[in-house]
Amino acid sequence: MAQPLVKKDDDRDDEMDFSPFYGIEKGAVLQEARVFNDPQLDPRRCSQVITKLLYLLNQGESFTKVEATEVFFAVTKLFQSKDVGLRRMVYLMIKDLSPSADEVIIVTSSLMKDMNSRTDMYRANAIRVLCRITDGTLLTQIERYLKQAIVDKNPVVASAALVSGIHLLQTNPEIVKRWSNEVQEAVQSRAALVQFHALGLLHQIRQNDRLAVSKLVTSLTRGSVRSPLAQCLLIRYTSQVIRESGMNNQTGERPFYDYLDGCLRHKAEMVIFEAARAITELNGVTARELTPAITVLQLFLSSSKPVLRFAAVRTLNKVAMTHPLAVTNCNIDMESLISDQNRSIATLAITTLLKTGNESSVDRLMKQITNFMSDIADEFKIVVVEAIRSLCLKFPLKYRSLMNFLSNILREEGGFDYKKAIVDSIVILIRDIPDAKESGLLHLCEFIEDCEFTYLSTQILHFLGNEGPKTSDPSKYIRYIYNRVILENATVRAAAVSTLAKFGAMVDSLKPRIFVLLKRCLFDNDDEVRDRATLYLNTLGGDGTVVETDSEAKEFLFGSFDVPLGNMETSLKNYEPSEEPFDINAVPKEVKSQPLAEKKAPGKKPTGLGAPPSAPTSAADAYEKTLLSIPEFASFGKLFKSSAPVELTEAETEYAVTVIKHIFSNHVVFQYNCTNTIPEQLLENVIVVVDSSEAEEFAEVASKPLRSLPYDTPGQTYVAFEKPEGVTAVGKFSNVLRFIVKEVDPSTGEAEDDGVEDEYQLEDLEVVAADYILKVGVSNFRNAWESMGPDCERVDEYGLGPRENLAEAVNAVINLLGLQPCEGTEVVPNNSRSHTCLLSGVYIGNVKVLVRLSVGIDAQKEVAMKLAVRSEDESVSEAIHEIVASG
Repeated sequence: MAQPLVKKDDDRDDEMDFSPFYGIEKGAVLQEARVFNDPQLDPRRCSQVITKLLYLLNQGESFTKVEATEVFFAVTKLFQSKDVGLRRMVYLMIKDLSPSADEVIIVTSSLMKDMNSRTDMYRANAIRVLCRITDGTLLTQIERYLKQAIVDKNPVVASAALVSGIHLLQTNPEIVKRWSNEVQEAVQSRAALVQFHALGLLHQIRQNDRLAVSKLVTSLTRGSVRSPLAQCLLIRYTSQVIRESGMNNQTGERPFYDYLDGCLRHKAEMVIFEAARAITELNGVTARELTPAITVLQLFLSSSKPVLRFAAVRTLNKVAMTHPLAVTNCNIDMESLISDQNRSIATLAITTLLKTGNESSVDRLMKQITNFMSDIADEFKIVVVEAIRSLCLKFPLKYRSLMNFLSNILREEGGFDYKKAIVDSIVILIRDIPDAKESGLLHLCEFIEDCEFTYLSTQILHFLGNEGPKTSDPSKYIRYIYNRVILENATVRAAAVSTLAKFGAMVDSLKPRIFVLLKRCLFDNDDEVRDRATLYLNTLGGDGTVVETDSEAKEFLFGSFDVPLGNMETSLKNYEPSEEPFDINAVPKEVKSQPLAEKKAPGKKPTGLGAPPSAPTSAADAYEKTLLSIPEFASFGKLFKSSAPVELTEAETEYAVTVIKHIFSNHVVFQYNCTNTIPEQLLENVIVVVDSSEAEEFAEVASKPLRSLPYDTPGQTYVAFEKPEGVTAVGKFSNVLRFIVKEVDPSTGEAEDDGVEDEYQLEDLEVVAADYILKVGVSNFRNAWESMGPDCERVDEYGLGPRENLAEAVNAVINLLGLQPCEGTEVVPNNSRSHTCLLSGVYIGNVKVLVRLSVGIDAQKEVAMKLAVRSEDESVSEAIHEIVASG
């Protein structure tokens, strides 16, 4: 049954108006549809029934094939009526029913007759319906009529044909592209909508030809476009051409900028706004170019129309992210918008002011925001909180008033996402502003006293355990933590036990009190809490003696867990209980997905390493097990890393070959996965001959050919090279696949005895520096960085040359080093002028590496980079810098 649409009357609050469709059912409406078959048609009654059918269809009611067919044939009978209103309803009904190909024929003649009617309303609607339900064969028959309609004097008919062309371009592009001359003529029409639709269709026809689009923009920007809607489209197309062409190197000016600047003085508000927004979104826009656009947007801020105020403040909000100084002139106008009745406008005004305000205006803004926060929804509050966080990092001396504001709203009512945004903001401020640590931690402690969200309580307790022991008076936090053990659920209690243990490890004077509290936790009714208490008492030496906690215990409590949880789970599942304990160092540390499956025929399983290893064995374990079972490679030691498969042949070639690079301490093994795709051939003695003349540090030591390679059955051949130990040797290798080919009888499937030697040239293969580094993430980069210490830190600066944007530069360095980005820092905000990316991994020899990568870009798009590297070995830090310097 269709759902009622209930609307409250604004004038009479106590009365309710119900939808006229309330309570209608499909069965009853289908019964009513029988009126379409009456000899004497009642147009009014038929229109009401069609309205109900359309309502059901648009509410998602599904009609069976039989029901839809019956309704369709009944509706076609209504073409007999000359009633204009009913005819319009018939068009809508046919379009919404989307009849099948065999049913379309029934109405085609009627629609084509209407398309040539003298009544313009019939013609326009018939064109829309025909183009909606027709296929390619019928389209060629009516193409002549559609071309004529495009240049018709009646704008309704011309627009109908143009809009139909836009839809048909998706399914029959070749036919629509033949209409270019007529569409070009329609672009010069005096009717606003015709010009708008014609320009849209003409651009879509030419969009894959950059030169044609540029010519179109050049011809139209000279003033032949009158329609404001078409003008807005032209501004968008002009912006696209500007982005693709860049600045003129000789004059330093942008092509078409004068046109955008001229549109700022147009009489239509939509054109003015579109031009202003286009200017603000130009790549590398200068303050001089921004000024006229900002001036126009400032005038819109005081407009009486809410939509203009919203559009202006939203655009200024985006500009403030990259050019805050350019927006400061609008601050007075935006302050008046804080009390705007539209909460979206008020929120954008607040966040823009927070981005552009100066240090002296912070206190005044905070007072205004306090009254404003209670009136807006959580999603708007989150935006304000994030803006306040950015402001506090910008003006660290104002942390007291901003921190107090955050703590006050933290105690108010709100949902999880809102509270999480506040907690995250306070945590970031504590980390980045040392003076804010103690007050911030106390605010968080007070919050967890009455926190209803388990996730936030555990997050705060974890953070408190890391930062609390470093404060001047750690003992004041113990009460808040132990209250969680008494009052909270098992998850929070377990987190509180871990936090207590961290205080005991770092603050020796608190140890006796911590031991007492942990011993009380031994009687908890949850096994996780009891187990943690037992573990920490033993780790800290719970005999009551106050001794300094050893470094191993601190590493256990505070060290980052550098083993991926997925790999840990797999290794634990594979571990078989025995006298030999589980070795966490044997767990693979690489963070990467399963290798891509090689090409294989349906129903056939590849063998050896060509197939992805069966779950739950990890890929690294499977590779190592197979390689060490080959006598030639058994002495190579522990496998450090295996790369993802690299294609050495193009798709659809006679032979498909991929290679996997297996890295050992002083050896590299190339595993060539080969597939024979020719059914009439059998390959024997398959080997890859590798030329290492461009890889001087490598020397070939062993190879393992593949005896036989039948059709569509993957097999492996191996070549091993020796390299200097502990050196990131790099080089290029050329590869030739050699084999004996034997013809196979298709009827018997047996190969001939004699074969012919043949070879097949493969793509070159490179060993790069990133092959010697494992992608291993850390859960808390800041803690890992501080615990690594500055002893083996190396810092240097580099010029990365001209780049399109910072994201390109950051990705290039990540790919060069092969390290794992941490905490989402690989994502660079749009139009950002500077960015810091955090990377971690393990260098060959199991040496942990952390990298702090800071990049900046200037107006000429030159990128500078500061690279700070910390590792457990000074030579490794130097090696990372050498990779970047030579890359």
